[in-house]
Amino acid sequence: MINARAECVRDLSPRAQRVIAPSRVAHCDPPRVSWYRCAMHVHLIGVAGTGMGALAGLLQQAGHRVSGSDTAFYPPMGEALARWGIETRRGWDPANLADRPDLVVVGNVCRKDNPEARAAIDGGLAYTSMPGAIETLFLAERPGWVVAGTHGKTTTTALLAYLLHGLGRDPGMLVGGIPRDFGESFRVGGARAPFVIEGDEYDSAFFEKTPKMWRYKPHAAILTSIEHDHVDIYPDASSYRAAFEGFVERIPESGTLVAFAGDPEVRAVASRARCRVVWYASSGDDTGGIDPTWLAAPIAAQGGMQPFDLFVGGTSCGPVLSPLPGAHNVRNAVATIALICETSEGTIPVQDVLACLRRFSGVRRRQELIGEARGVRVYDDFAHHPTAVRETLAAIRARHPEGALIAAFEPRSATACRAMHQRAYEDAFHDADLAVLAPLGRSNVPEAERLDVAQIASAIRAHGGDAIAPRDLDEVITTITSRAREGDTVLLMSNGDFGGLHDRLLAALALPSSSGQR
Repeated sequence: MINARAECVRDLSPRAQRVIAPSRVAHCDPPRVSWYRCAMHVHLIGVAGTGMGALAGLLQQAGHRVSGSDTAFYPPMGEALARWGIETRRGWDPANLADRPDLVVVGNVCRKDNPEARAAIDGGLAYTSMPGAIETLFLAERPGWVVAGTHGKTTTTALLAYLLHGLGRDPGMLVGGIPRDFGESFRVGGARAPFVIEGDEYDSAFFEKTPKMWRYKPHAAILTSIEHDHVDIYPDASSYRAAFEGFVERIPESGTLVAFAGDPEVRAVASRARCRVVWYASSGDDTGGIDPTWLAAPIAAQGGMQPFDLFVGGTSCGPVLSPLPGAHNVRNAVATIALICETSEGTIPVQDVLACLRRFSGVRRRQELIGEARGVRVYDDFAHHPTAVRETLAAIRARHPEGALIAAFEPRSATACRAMHQRAYEDAFHDADLAVLAPLGRSNVPEAERLDVAQIASAIRAHGGDAIAPRDLDEVITTITSRAREGDTVLLMSNGDFGGLHDRLLAALALPSSSGQR
C-alpha cells in the first residue's frame, strides 16, 4: 500500500514535476519524480481497453484513487473495472477532468483531436502515456523483466511471473491476458522484486509514437520471435525489426537477454545487444550455427501434459513435465526457466523451477477449454497471425489426436485482415479436418488490400483439405453444429470476441438436433 504521508522527490521545478515529459524520446532518462510514493488521483482516458484497464487495476491496488473514461464499458472489462473500484465516466468529455486529477494517462486509442485528452494537455494537467505511467510509477526503483516478441508474449510473461512467485520472489506483474493462477492480469508485488511485463511493440500514444516496450526499463528480457506484424504501425519488415532493435539496445550491459536461436530475425537483432545474450532452442531448430545453452527435446504429449528433455550446456537436467501443450510452448517454458536460472547467480536450482512449472494453470484465451456440449470440446484461443494459427492447431491436435479437429478463425487484427499473409494462411490450417473461415472482423481495410477468405478456403480444398468461408456468424455456427459430433474438438481463434460466438456455439451444440452426421 502507498504511504500517503511520504514526501515526493522534488528534484525538478514544480511545473516540471507535473509533466512526465511526453515529448522526450523513450531512450532519454525520465525525470526523477517518485510519484509512486504518494497517493494520487490518476485518471485514464480509454480505460476500457485491455492494457489500460489492467493499469487501472494495478494503480488501484497500489493505493491510488483511479478514475477512467471511455465510450462504452462492455463486459468483461466493464465488470472488472467496477469490481476493482474504478470510477468510470462515459464518453470523451473535458468535464471528466473537472476534479483536476494529479495525473492523466492518455491511451493510444485516443487521436490527437480527442476532446478530453486535449483538455488535459491544454489545461496544464500532468499527463503521460500508458508506458510512461508504468515506467515512472512502477519501474523507477525495481528491475523490469520484459517479454518481447511477435508470438508467445502473454503466456511466457504469465509463466515467468508465476514461477517467480512460486519461488518466493514476490514479483510485480502486468500481462496482456488473465493468468488463471492469479485471477487478475496485474500485481504490484514486492518493493524491490522484479516487475514482469509483456513487452508490447505497439505505439504508446499520439504524442509518443514509439513502442511501449522501449519505456519498460528492461534489465532482464526474453525475445521469443520477430515476424512482421501490426502493419497499421509498421509498413514493412525493416520498420518492425527496428522496434526490437531499439528494445534490445536499451538493455544495459549489466542485464541479460534470453533469445530464441531458431529465429534468424532474433539472431540478427540480438547481435546488437550490449548485455549478455543467452540462447535457447528446441532440438531440430535451425539455429544458424549458434550452439544454444538451453535446449529442449520435446516428447509426445502424455495425458494432457507436454514432456520434454532439458539440456543446459549439453548436460541433461532430466525429463520435464509442462502443462502447456505444443512445441511453441516448450520453447516458451525453456525461455522462462533460462531467464530465472541465468539471473539467480546459482541461488535458484533448476529443479526448483521445474517443480513449479508443473503446477502452472495457463492463461485464459490461450488454448482454453471453455466448455463441452454433447461430447464436443470447444477451445478458445487468441491466435490471429498465421504462425500462431499453425502452432495452436498443432498443439490442440497433439492434445486430442482422436476425433475431428474443426478450426473456426476470425481475421480481426489490422494484419490478419490484409492480404499480406494470404498464402501463409492457406498452409496454416494443415492440422484441421475442417477450416471454417469467418468474414473479416473489420470493415475499414481497402478492398484491394483485404484478405480473401474464400480464396483461402478454395486453396485448402484444392490441396485435399476441407474448408468453407461462411457468409456470416450464423452460418459459422450452423456449419460447425452440422459437422461436429461426439469426440470432436472445436477451436475458435480470434483476437477479438468473435462476435459473441462462444456462448452461442456451446448452446447450439447442446441442442439434440446439433449432432451432425458424416
